[in-house]
Amino acid sequence: QLQLVESGGGLVQPGGSLRLSCAASGFTLDAYIIGWFRQAPGKEREGVSCISSSGGSTKYADSVKGRFTISRDNAKNTVYLQMNSLKPEDTAIYYCAAVRGRLFPPPTAKYNYWGQGTQVTVSS
Repeated sequence: QLQLVESGGGLVQPGGSLRLSCAASGFTLDAYIIGWFRQAPGKEREGVSCISSSGGSTKYADSVKGRFTISRDNAKNTVYLQMNSLKPEDTAIYYCAAVRGRLFPPPTAKYNYWGQGTQVTVSS
């Protein structure tokens, strides 16, 4: 069964850091573009960042540029999202998703594997 599992979420104070992980089971991630998305209560899902299959290309939402870093370790079949200088407005459920293809960045609708999400709460 093809599955993505996020981990690393939690409660952190403003200015703090978290590292999210997205691990795959049932398939290898090295042929997939991976995206991180988030959804806050009452808001639409938004794209946060994505990384090409090789890791050579990355993209970030303006709201997280300079604070978040996406990376991947294909040997560990895992993609990471390092989140620094966290703000209360970063509070959301964070999801990772995968799509196989060359178009980068891919439209959100193209992602066909999704994880269950991990909660990130930034609060003092």
